[in-house]
Amino acid sequence: MNYEDFENYVLPTYERQKVNFVKGNNATLWDDTGKEYIDFSAGVAVCSIGHGNKILAKDIAHQASKIIHVSNNYYIEPQGECAKHLVKLSGYDMKCFFCNSGTEANEGAIKIARKHGELKGDQKRYKIITLVNSFHGRTITALKATGQTEKHNYFGPFPEGFIYAKDIDEVPSLLDESTIAVMIELIQGEGGMETLNKKKVQNLAELLKKREILLIVDEVQTGIYRTGHFLASHAYGITPDIITLAKGLGGGIPIGVVMTRLKNIFSFGDHGSTFGGNYLSTTAANTTLVILNRYAQSGLMKEIQDYFDNSLQIFASKYPTVFIKCVGIKMMQGLRVTDEKSLTHIVNTSIKMGVLIIKSGKNTLRFLPPLTITKEEIDKGFSRLSFVLDEYISENACQ
Repeated sequence: MNYEDFENYVLPTYERQKVNFVKGNNATLWDDTGKEYIDFSAGVAVCSIGHGNKILAKDIAHQASKIIHVSNNYYIEPQGECAKHLVKLSGYDMKCFFCNSGTEANEGAIKIARKHGELKGDQKRYKIITLVNSFHGRTITALKATGQTEKHNYFGPFPEGFIYAKDIDEVPSLLDESTIAVMIELIQGEGGMETLNKKKVQNLAELLKKREILLIVDEVQTGIYRTGHFLASHAYGITPDIITLAKGLGGGIPIGVVMTRLKNIFSFGDHGSTFGGNYLSTTAANTTLVILNRYAQSGLMKEIQDYFDNSLQIFASKYPTVFIKCVGIKMMQGLRVTDEKSLTHIVNTSIKMGVLIIKSGKNTLRFLPPLTITKEEIDKGFSRLSFVLDEYISENACQ
């Protein structure tokens, strides 16, 4: 690969690792030198059924040979099938809007909430409460909804009406007559893998229902079985008014979805997406959902998730001077690291040892493996990570 050309012509929005992957098989990748890697990040929770899945590749190729795209001015059969899949698997009485990313899904959720706030009652309701350390996307409005205020630098002025609660306990005190929605991630994927308390979330959901304030749950990263349930909302025992999905839904093909119980909120022209829900993306999503649903029903998904969870706990317990605690659920977990310098070293050294792993926030090592990862791949990945940690601790002891 010509890295110089890449750097000359691609904007530097990512601090990229210098590696060029050329093929993959489930949770294993190979670069252009033939080096093997275990993928504990799955493209940031995207490659839910791993790399090189032959069933997905076959279905994508078959669909591409017929029709890839027509506009949403026409009925798109796999889009309707995908919506039905999602509604049935969610168990919620909802309808879907398809777009291309999690950011766009969150934009759609915000528009649904704002229109509902215009139509319901005599007073305009527009305020949306989110949490400090939340992350909801990078477009201007989704970025403003993000509670990590350092990410707002340079990009204002922003749309008004977003309020940040320092934690879920503070949310009730911030509600007023102008509040239309509360938007939360049940696990803050970009905010240090902070996991919200189940009982507190249930209490908040009950309060919002009484106050007729919408509950939006951003499941862009937590959804599609990543927490062991189809939706993290299921694990929390709540029924949101609006849910957003993306990442793992398409098995690697870009797709985003807004699901809402406000089934008649949009009129023709209120919202749209040129590419959203086209033949290719929804075909990929349908195949991914079928594969994962069968995997979950077979019991193998739970077996692998329990094995990964146990392996992570054993690994973390070996290094009490580096890791403070485990956070997250099932295949969306993190290890709190004692300091940011150690975290950066582990991430950068792990790729040299053939393990892909990423950060969450400033002090958390984030694990988001393909849901179909094998026990052998898990063992190999943690063995390599152990070598990284052993070497790091040894080097520090000598200093």
